[in-house]
Amino acid sequence: MTGTPVIPEYITVHLGAPDSPAENVTVPFAEYIKNVASSEIYPTWPESAIRANIYAQISFALNRIYTEWYRSRGYDFDITNSTAYDQSYVKGRNIFENINEIVSEIFDDYIRRQGYIEPLFAVYCDGIEVQCNGLSQWGSVDLAEAGYVPYEILTHYYGDNIELVFDAPIENITESYPGTPLRIGSAGDPVRRVQNQLNWISLNYPLIPKIANPTGIFDLETDAAVRKFQSTFNLSVDGIVGKGTWYQLQSIYVAVKKLAEVDSEGQTIQDISKQYKGPLVEGDRGDGVKALQYYLKLIAIFNNAIPQVDADGIYGSRTAAAVRSFQQYYGLEVTGAVDEETWNLISNVYLGMVEDLTEETVGNNTVPYPGTPLSMGSQGDSVRILQGYLSKISEYYDSVPDVSVTGYFGEQTQKAVIAFQEQFGLQVTGFVGPVAWVAISEVYNDVVNGELKSPGQYPGYEVSSET
Repeated sequence: MTGTPVIPEYITVHLGAPDSPAENVTVPFAEYIKNVASSEIYPTWPESAIRANIYAQISFALNRIYTEWYRSRGYDFDITNSTAYDQSYVKGRNIFENINEIVSEIFDDYIRRQGYIEPLFAVYCDGIEVQCNGLSQWGSVDLAEAGYVPYEILTHYYGDNIELVFDAPIENITESYPGTPLRIGSAGDPVRRVQNQLNWISLNYPLIPKIANPTGIFDLETDAAVRKFQSTFNLSVDGIVGKGTWYQLQSIYVAVKKLAEVDSEGQTIQDISKQYKGPLVEGDRGDGVKALQYYLKLIAIFNNAIPQVDADGIYGSRTAAAVRSFQQYYGLEVTGAVDEETWNLISNVYLGMVEDLTEETVGNNTVPYPGTPLSMGSQGDSVRILQGYLSKISEYYDSVPDVSVTGYFGEQTQKAVIAFQEQFGLQVTGFVGPVAWVAISEVYNDVVNGELKSPGQYPGYEVSSET
């Protein structure tokens, strides 16, 4: 569970029950889903039923991978082919042609609860011999024959608060354990993750003390909470988060939040909003660089020691100079490159400044990025501001639908965000992080400033002499 879900390039399948001495096979994820679909459903079913079932199969597998369900328990595989635990996979089986085509189209799509991150644990059963709290395979056929489209079939079984995520990124996934033990003095997102998980677990195990300020620094409070966790779950009590404690935390956290259940409490995008994505160095390009430049740009407004940079997504000499100035000012090693320590401090300084800002001190038409992504289920003043920007933009760009300024991020707002991202060539995610916020703000500024007329300027319409 390392952040926003991605589609793995490969999945490792254990050909038997979890504890059986069976073979492990590692296959491309899309090929795995084609095999499961060809093993679980009939190619003669209506296409809507086939697609609904494949969405469920993809989400089921991705949930196992995302929660590290088996790897957090010490196994060296992602999923089994035992239908008592998981879904059917038959090594070497033939793949039906129509299923091959459908999976090739949608293998990077999955189901999730609105406002949450993790792929839905989309349980399903045949609906005749076996009943379950999830999709009925034969029931989906009946619904398809009655005219239901795949999304309607899925909402029939999983509820109206689900959504489909399309075109998720495909990456080579590594295990979440950071590789070295965490202890007093450690810092960074792995520590913050441990702190947040301990606080969640403490709701069910109140003997574990709360960490009042989960800043990402492994302090005495964190040490005390780790030790109590270790004693509660019969681990060696040393206050060190090694691989065993890391994955036991993972396992208990998944159980407490029910992430691997169809009625999961869910992990929100705010839970993973500030995670370090990897080093940034001169010559890099992309959204990570844009986010860095945006943070530095605001910091520079209030700190003359930091030179201004443009958020162009290119890590050039000016960005490197700004990073070096920041590192020097805040007592870090001056390298001009952004490692985890530098990223975390830039993020924290930025967020501290945002909390102190008012619209009057910003000095232009837009306010800074609020510091956490806005997505389905978000609410508050930041959403209200976003909706105001989008509503104004929609007056000038027909492709962007108008939104009501309600302060709640629902389907209407998500559609407007997606339309904006498509219109302006951004990564289409449906949520608003720093890069999307900046783009929306800049277009809003252009629109508003475009309406202003200089004294004596032709207003663009006929001026009547009548009074």
